[in-house]
Amino acid sequence: MINISQLNKEFESRVRLGIMSVLMVNDWVDFSEMKSLLEITDGNLASHSNALEKSNYIEVKKEFVGKKPKTSYRVTQNGRTAFTEHLNALEKLIGK
Repeated sequence: MINISQLNKEFESRVRLGIMSVLMVNDWVDFSEMKSLLEITDGNLASHSNALEKSNYIEVKKEFVGKKPKTSYRVTQNGRTAFTEHLNALEKLIGK
């Protein structure tokens, strides 16, 4: 029997899945690069990254470079563990 309760609801959204996938293989990714990689709007990235930050899955760093604001993201250890568990559950679901 397949237990889908092991899948993490926080990663059901394709945008959140994309954010986590990018961050699992990169140290820090800035807002513009993430937006470009995922081909999403500013608002979409902001709302989904907010949700992941509230769950302590990603860290958000806001700073100024010169006079321009810069937002960057990285995965937390908690996020890395949760996403790995989610991927493992997906693999079990598809029989890998």
